[in-house]
Amino acid sequence: MLYAGVMSGTSLDGVDVAVAELTGEEESPNEASLVGFRTVPYGEPFRDRLAAAVEGARADELCRLNFELGRRLAEAVEITLADLALAPGALVAIGSHGQTIWHDPPADAPGSTLQLGEPAVMAEILGVPVVADFRVRDMAAGGHGAPLTPYFDWLLLSSPTVSRVVQNIGGMANVTWLPASDETRRRDRIAFDTGPGVALIDQAVRELTAGEEAYDRDGERAARGRSLDGPLGEWLEDPFFRLSPPRSTGRERFGAPRLREWLERHSEQRDEDLIATLTELTARTIAGGYRLAELEPEEAYLCGGGARNPSIRERLQRLLPDVSILPLDALGWDGDAREAAAFALLARQHHLGIPIDLGWATGAPGSRVLGKWVPA
Repeated sequence: MLYAGVMSGTSLDGVDVAVAELTGEEESPNEASLVGFRTVPYGEPFRDRLAAAVEGARADELCRLNFELGRRLAEAVEITLADLALAPGALVAIGSHGQTIWHDPPADAPGSTLQLGEPAVMAEILGVPVVADFRVRDMAAGGHGAPLTPYFDWLLLSSPTVSRVVQNIGGMANVTWLPASDETRRRDRIAFDTGPGVALIDQAVRELTAGEEAYDRDGERAARGRSLDGPLGEWLEDPFFRLSPPRSTGRERFGAPRLREWLERHSEQRDEDLIATLTELTARTIAGGYRLAELEPEEAYLCGGGARNPSIRERLQRLLPDVSILPLDALGWDGDAREAAAFALLARQHHLGIPIDLGWATGAPGSRVLGKWVPA
Protein backbone atom coordinates (compact mmCIF):
# COMPACT_ATOMS: atom_id res chain seq x y z
CA MET A 1 0.00 0.00 0.00
CA LEU A 2 1.45 3.34 -1.06
CA TYR A 3 1.03 6.53 0.94
CA ALA A 4 2.54 9.97 0.31
CA GLY A 5 3.64 12.45 2.93
CA VAL A 6 3.99 16.17 2.23
CA MET A 7 5.92 18.60 4.41
CA SER A 8 6.72 22.30 4.23
CA GLY A 9 8.96 23.03 7.19
CA THR A 10 10.20 25.97 9.22
CA SER A 11 13.13 26.42 6.83
CA LEU A 12 10.57 27.64 4.23
CA ASP A 13 12.78 26.34 1.42
CA GLY A 14 10.28 24.15 -0.45
CA VAL A 15 7.97 21.14 -0.41
CA ASP A 16 9.23 17.71 0.63
CA VAL A 17 7.29 14.74 -0.77
CA ALA A 18 7.93 11.15 0.31
CA VAL A 19 6.17 8.09 -1.11
CA ALA A 20 6.31 5.11 1.25
CA GLU A 21 5.27 1.46 1.06
CA LEU A 22 3.45 0.69 4.31
CA THR A 23 1.76 -2.69 4.44
CA GLY A 24 -0.46 -4.52 6.92
CA GLU A 25 -3.27 -3.27 9.16
CA GLU A 26 -1.65 -3.30 12.61
CA GLU A 27 -0.13 -0.21 14.19
CA SER A 28 3.37 -1.27 13.17
CA PRO A 29 3.51 -1.88 9.38
CA ASN A 30 4.59 -5.33 8.21
CA GLU A 31 6.82 -3.59 5.70
CA ALA A 32 7.95 0.02 5.71
CA SER A 33 10.20 1.39 3.00
CA LEU A 34 10.83 4.61 1.13
CA VAL A 35 9.79 4.34 -2.51
CA GLY A 36 10.85 7.81 -3.53
CA PHE A 37 11.53 11.33 -2.30
CA ARG A 38 11.67 14.75 -3.90
CA THR A 39 12.10 18.33 -2.73
CA VAL A 40 10.39 20.92 -4.91
CA PRO A 41 11.88 24.31 -4.00
CA TYR A 42 9.92 27.53 -3.65
CA GLY A 43 10.97 30.48 -5.74
CA GLU A 44 12.30 33.38 -3.70
CA PRO A 45 9.16 35.54 -4.18
CA PHE A 46 6.85 32.85 -2.76
CA ARG A 47 9.27 32.07 0.05
CA ASP A 48 9.28 35.75 0.95
CA ARG A 49 5.47 35.72 1.06
CA LEU A 50 5.52 32.77 3.47
CA ALA A 51 8.15 34.44 5.63
CA ALA A 52 6.10 37.65 5.71
CA ALA A 53 3.00 35.65 6.69
CA VAL A 54 4.88 34.11 9.62
CA GLU A 55 5.87 37.59 10.78
CA GLY A 56 2.28 38.81 10.44
CA ALA A 57 -0.14 39.03 7.50
CA ARG A 58 -3.64 40.30 6.83
CA ALA A 59 -6.51 37.83 6.72
CA ASP A 60 -6.93 38.28 2.94
CA GLU A 61 -3.28 37.36 2.29
CA LEU A 62 -3.52 34.31 4.57
CA CYS A 63 -6.64 33.23 2.71
CA ARG A 64 -4.96 33.51 -0.70
CA LEU A 65 -1.79 31.82 0.56
CA ASN A 66 -3.83 28.91 1.93
CA PHE A 67 -5.27 28.07 -1.49
CA GLU A 68 -2.11 28.84 -3.46
CA LEU A 69 -0.03 26.67 -1.15
CA GLY A 70 -2.58 23.87 -1.56
CA ARG A 71 -1.96 24.04 -5.31
CA ARG A 72 1.81 24.05 -4.84
CA LEU A 73 1.66 21.03 -2.53
CA ALA A 74 -0.46 19.16 -5.09
CA GLU A 75 1.96 20.08 -7.89
CA ALA A 76 4.89 18.80 -5.81
CA VAL A 77 3.10 15.46 -5.38
CA GLU A 78 2.45 15.31 -9.14
CA ILE A 79 6.13 15.96 -9.90
CA THR A 80 7.28 13.30 -7.42
CA LEU A 81 4.85 10.70 -8.75
CA ALA A 82 5.92 11.44 -12.34
CA ASP A 83 9.55 10.83 -11.33
CA LEU A 84 8.47 7.43 -9.99
CA ALA A 85 6.27 6.61 -13.01
CA LEU A 86 3.24 6.41 -10.70
CA ALA A 87 -0.26 7.79 -11.16
CA PRO A 88 -2.00 9.57 -8.26
CA GLY A 89 -4.47 6.69 -8.13
CA ALA A 90 -1.66 4.42 -6.91
CA LEU A 91 -1.84 6.20 -3.54
CA VAL A 92 -4.22 5.17 -0.79
CA ALA A 93 -4.00 8.64 0.78
CA ILE A 94 -1.76 11.66 1.21
CA GLY A 95 -0.72 13.02 4.59
CA SER A 96 -0.06 16.76 4.43
CA HIS A 97 1.45 18.74 7.27
CA GLY A 98 1.11 22.03 5.40
CA GLN A 99 3.05 25.13 6.41
CA THR A 100 2.96 26.33 9.98
CA ILE A 101 2.19 30.04 10.07
CA TRP A 102 1.70 30.37 13.80
CA HIS A 103 2.16 27.98 16.70
CA ASP A 104 1.27 29.02 20.24
CA PRO A 105 2.09 26.20 22.73
CA PRO A 106 -0.09 25.79 25.81
CA ALA A 107 1.16 27.59 28.90
CA ASP A 108 -1.12 29.58 31.18
CA ALA A 109 -3.83 29.27 28.52
CA PRO A 110 -4.73 26.56 25.99
CA GLY A 111 -2.52 26.45 22.90
CA SER A 112 -3.41 27.09 19.28
CA THR A 113 -1.84 26.46 15.91
CA LEU A 114 -2.38 27.33 12.24
CA GLN A 115 -1.11 25.49 9.17
CA LEU A 116 -1.81 26.62 5.60
CA GLY A 117 -2.05 24.49 2.46
CA GLU A 118 -5.72 23.78 1.76
CA PRO A 119 -6.22 19.98 1.64
CA ALA A 120 -9.49 20.30 -0.32
CA VAL A 121 -7.51 21.94 -3.15
CA MET A 122 -5.04 19.04 -3.07
CA ALA A 123 -7.82 16.42 -3.14
CA GLU A 124 -9.55 18.23 -6.02
CA ILE A 125 -6.39 18.43 -8.14
CA LEU A 126 -5.04 14.95 -7.41
CA GLY A 127 -8.23 12.92 -6.98
CA VAL A 128 -6.72 11.29 -3.88
CA PRO A 129 -7.94 11.49 -0.25
CA VAL A 130 -5.88 13.90 1.85
CA VAL A 131 -5.35 13.80 5.61
CA ALA A 132 -4.30 17.16 7.06
CA ASP A 133 -4.35 19.29 10.21
CA PHE A 134 -2.59 16.67 12.32
CA ARG A 135 -1.60 19.08 15.08
CA VAL A 136 -4.99 20.48 16.01
CA ARG A 137 -6.56 17.40 17.63
CA ASP A 138 -3.55 16.96 19.88
CA MET A 139 -3.72 20.62 20.91
CA ALA A 140 -7.47 20.38 21.45
CA ALA A 141 -6.68 17.65 23.98
CA GLY A 142 -4.21 19.90 25.79
CA GLY A 143 -1.02 18.83 24.04
CA HIS A 144 1.58 20.91 22.24
CA GLY A 145 0.64 19.52 18.82
CA ALA A 146 4.35 19.03 18.18
CA PRO A 147 6.65 17.36 17.61
CA LEU A 148 4.70 14.67 15.71
CA THR A 149 7.49 12.98 13.74
CA PRO A 150 8.85 11.17 16.85
CA TYR A 151 6.00 8.68 16.38
CA PHE A 152 7.71 7.59 13.15
CA ASP A 153 11.03 7.31 14.99
CA TRP A 154 9.59 5.18 17.77
CA LEU A 155 7.70 2.84 15.45
CA LEU A 156 10.38 2.37 12.78
CA LEU A 157 13.80 3.41 14.12
CA SER A 158 14.05 1.96 17.65
CA SER A 159 16.70 -0.60 18.58
CA PRO A 160 16.27 -3.44 21.10
CA THR A 161 19.90 -3.19 22.20
CA VAL A 162 21.17 0.37 21.70
CA SER A 163 19.89 3.60 23.23
CA ARG A 164 19.74 6.27 20.58
CA VAL A 165 18.34 9.65 19.70
CA VAL A 166 17.04 10.88 16.38
CA GLN A 167 18.00 14.54 16.12
CA ASN A 168 16.23 16.59 13.51
CA ILE A 169 17.92 19.89 12.63
CA GLY A 170 15.45 21.67 10.39
CA GLY A 171 14.41 25.28 10.80
CA MET A 172 13.79 24.29 14.39
CA ALA A 173 15.47 21.31 16.04
CA ASN A 174 13.79 18.45 17.87
CA VAL A 175 14.98 15.22 19.43
CA THR A 176 13.44 11.78 19.91
CA TRP A 177 14.87 9.65 22.72
CA LEU A 178 14.60 5.92 21.98
CA PRO A 179 15.83 3.82 24.91
CA ALA A 180 16.99 0.27 24.22
CA SER A 181 14.24 -2.17 25.16
CA ASP A 182 16.54 -4.31 27.33
CA GLU A 183 18.27 -1.39 29.04
CA THR A 184 18.73 -2.07 32.76
CA ARG A 185 18.06 1.60 33.53
CA ARG A 186 15.23 1.81 31.06
CA ARG A 187 13.67 5.25 30.68
CA ASP A 188 10.48 6.09 28.88
CA ARG A 189 10.67 7.44 25.35
CA ILE A 190 10.53 11.21 25.15
CA ALA A 191 10.63 13.86 22.43
CA PHE A 192 10.75 17.65 22.44
CA ASP A 193 12.00 20.71 20.59
CA THR A 194 15.54 21.62 21.58
CA GLY A 195 15.36 25.11 20.06
CA PRO A 196 16.47 26.77 16.81
CA GLY A 197 17.97 24.53 14.15
CA VAL A 198 19.09 26.41 11.03
CA ALA A 199 16.34 29.05 10.91
CA LEU A 200 18.43 31.74 12.64
CA ILE A 201 21.59 30.77 10.75
CA ASP A 202 19.83 30.89 7.37
CA GLN A 203 18.10 34.18 8.12
CA ALA A 204 21.34 35.75 9.32
CA VAL A 205 23.10 34.76 6.09
CA ARG A 206 20.26 36.35 4.10
CA GLU A 207 20.43 39.54 6.16
CA LEU A 208 24.21 39.82 6.08
CA THR A 209 24.49 39.15 2.33
CA ALA A 210 21.48 41.32 1.40
CA GLY A 211 19.72 38.23 0.09
CA GLU A 212 22.53 37.06 -2.19
CA GLU A 213 22.98 33.85 -0.17
CA ALA A 214 20.26 31.79 1.53
CA TYR A 215 22.25 29.62 3.96
CA ASP A 216 25.76 28.85 5.23
CA ARG A 217 26.86 26.39 2.55
CA ASP A 218 28.83 23.52 4.12
CA GLY A 219 29.14 25.57 7.31
CA GLU A 220 32.00 27.50 5.73
CA ARG A 221 31.17 30.89 7.24
CA ALA A 222 30.85 29.41 10.73
CA ALA A 223 34.14 27.56 10.26
CA ARG A 224 35.91 30.86 9.52
CA GLY A 225 34.47 32.55 12.58
CA ARG A 226 34.49 32.15 16.34
CA SER A 227 31.57 32.05 18.74
CA LEU A 228 31.12 35.22 20.78
CA ASP A 229 30.30 34.54 24.44
CA GLY A 230 28.32 37.72 25.14
CA PRO A 231 26.05 37.62 22.09
CA LEU A 232 25.61 33.85 22.54
CA GLY A 233 24.59 34.35 26.14
CA GLU A 234 21.78 36.70 25.09
CA TRP A 235 20.11 33.81 23.28
CA LEU A 236 20.88 31.24 25.99
CA GLU A 237 19.11 33.42 28.57
CA ASP A 238 15.80 32.66 26.88
CA PRO A 239 13.59 30.85 29.42
CA PHE A 240 12.57 28.33 26.75
CA PHE A 241 15.85 26.49 27.27
CA ARG A 242 14.99 25.89 30.92
CA LEU A 243 11.53 24.47 30.25
CA SER A 244 11.09 20.78 30.95
CA PRO A 245 9.51 18.65 28.21
CA PRO A 246 7.00 18.55 26.67
CA ARG A 247 7.93 21.76 24.90
CA SER A 248 7.71 23.13 21.39
CA THR A 249 8.75 26.33 19.65
CA GLY A 250 9.01 27.99 16.26
CA ARG A 251 9.72 31.17 14.35
CA GLU A 252 7.30 33.01 16.63
CA ARG A 253 10.08 32.88 19.23
CA PHE A 254 13.24 32.33 17.19
CA GLY A 255 12.49 34.22 14.02
CA ALA A 256 13.49 37.13 11.83
CA PRO A 257 12.30 40.11 13.93
CA ARG A 258 14.26 39.04 17.00
CA LEU A 259 17.28 38.09 14.91
CA ARG A 260 17.37 41.48 13.18
CA GLU A 261 17.43 43.24 16.56
CA TRP A 262 20.31 40.99 17.66
CA LEU A 263 22.27 41.61 14.46
CA GLU A 264 21.77 45.36 14.86
CA ARG A 265 23.08 45.29 18.44
CA HIS A 266 26.20 43.47 17.31
CA SER A 267 26.73 45.09 13.92
CA GLU A 268 30.34 45.88 14.81
CA GLN A 269 31.19 42.17 14.88
CA ARG A 270 32.53 40.18 11.91
CA ASP A 271 29.82 38.44 9.88
CA GLU A 272 31.61 35.10 10.23
CA ASP A 273 31.67 35.45 14.02
CA LEU A 274 27.95 36.14 14.14
CA ILE A 275 27.21 33.06 12.00
CA ALA A 276 29.58 30.98 14.18
CA THR A 277 27.74 32.21 17.28
CA LEU A 278 24.34 31.15 15.91
CA THR A 279 25.81 27.81 14.86
CA GLU A 280 27.16 27.32 18.37
CA LEU A 281 23.71 28.21 19.71
CA THR A 282 22.13 25.36 17.74
CA ALA A 283 24.71 22.82 18.92
CA ARG A 284 24.77 24.12 22.51
CA THR A 285 20.99 23.97 22.90
CA ILE A 286 20.77 20.47 21.42
CA ALA A 287 23.36 19.17 23.88
CA GLY A 288 21.78 21.23 26.67
CA GLY A 289 18.42 19.65 25.93
CA TYR A 290 19.93 16.20 26.41
CA ARG A 291 21.35 17.24 29.79
CA LEU A 292 18.09 18.83 30.88
CA ALA A 293 16.15 15.64 30.10
CA GLU A 294 18.98 13.41 31.39
CA LEU A 295 19.41 11.60 28.08
CA GLU A 296 22.54 9.48 27.68
CA PRO A 297 22.42 8.09 24.14
CA GLU A 298 25.02 5.81 22.67
CA GLU A 299 24.13 6.95 19.16
CA ALA A 300 22.70 10.17 17.70
CA TYR A 301 21.27 10.06 14.17
CA LEU A 302 21.05 13.45 12.48
CA CYS A 303 18.50 14.47 9.87
CA GLY A 304 17.16 17.67 8.35
CA GLY A 305 19.06 20.37 6.49
CA GLY A 306 21.37 21.10 9.42
CA ALA A 307 22.63 17.51 9.36
CA ARG A 308 24.60 18.47 6.24
CA ASN A 309 26.33 21.37 8.02
CA PRO A 310 29.80 20.15 9.11
CA SER A 311 30.18 23.04 11.58
CA ILE A 312 27.06 21.95 13.47
CA ARG A 313 28.18 18.31 13.48
CA GLU A 314 31.69 19.15 14.69
CA ARG A 315 30.38 21.33 17.51
CA LEU A 316 27.92 18.61 18.54
CA GLN A 317 30.67 16.01 18.63
CA ARG A 318 32.78 18.30 20.82
CA LEU A 319 29.88 18.77 23.22
CA LEU A 320 28.92 15.06 23.16
CA PRO A 321 32.27 13.24 23.03
CA ASP A 322 30.89 9.86 24.13
CA VAL A 323 28.11 9.74 21.54
CA SER A 324 28.49 8.27 18.04
CA ILE A 325 27.03 10.94 15.75
CA LEU A 326 25.81 9.48 12.47
CA PRO A 327 23.52 10.41 9.55
CA LEU A 328 20.02 8.94 9.64
CA ASP A 329 20.81 7.32 6.29
CA ALA A 330 22.83 4.77 8.29
CA LEU A 331 19.49 3.35 9.50
CA GLY A 332 18.22 2.94 5.94
CA TRP A 333 16.06 6.07 5.75
CA ASP A 334 16.97 9.18 3.79
CA GLY A 335 17.43 11.84 6.46
CA ASP A 336 15.90 14.50 4.24
CA ALA A 337 12.79 12.35 3.73
CA ARG A 338 12.12 11.49 7.36
CA GLU A 339 9.60 14.25 8.14
CA ALA A 340 7.59 13.80 4.96
CA ALA A 341 7.67 10.00 5.44
CA ALA A 342 6.33 10.50 8.95
CA PHE A 343 3.22 12.18 7.54
CA ALA A 344 2.76 9.32 5.09
CA LEU A 345 2.73 7.04 8.15
CA LEU A 346 0.29 9.31 9.98
CA ALA A 347 -2.01 9.27 6.92
CA ARG A 348 -1.93 5.46 7.02
CA GLN A 349 -2.81 5.39 10.70
CA HIS A 350 -5.73 7.76 10.13
CA HIS A 351 -6.97 5.70 7.17
CA LEU A 352 -6.89 2.54 9.29
CA GLY A 353 -8.47 4.31 12.27
CA ILE A 354 -5.48 3.65 14.52
CA PRO A 355 -5.38 5.89 17.62
CA ILE A 356 -1.96 7.30 18.41
CA ASP A 357 -0.53 7.89 21.87
CA LEU A 358 1.82 10.85 21.55
CA GLY A 359 1.63 12.15 25.10
CA TRP A 360 5.29 11.29 25.62
CA ALA A 361 6.15 13.88 22.94
CA THR A 362 3.35 16.43 23.10
CA GLY A 363 1.92 16.06 26.60
CA ALA A 364 -1.61 15.24 25.39
CA PRO A 365 -3.27 12.57 27.58
CA GLY A 366 -4.55 9.37 25.99
CA SER A 367 -4.74 8.15 22.41
CA ARG A 368 -6.62 9.63 19.48
CA VAL A 369 -6.80 9.47 15.70
CA LEU A 370 -4.92 12.50 14.37
CA GLY A 371 -5.80 14.51 11.29
CA LYS A 372 -8.83 15.45 9.22
CA TRP A 373 -9.91 13.32 6.25
CA VAL A 374 -10.74 15.10 2.97
CA PRO A 375 -12.17 12.55 0.51
CA ALA A 376 -11.17 12.54 -3.14
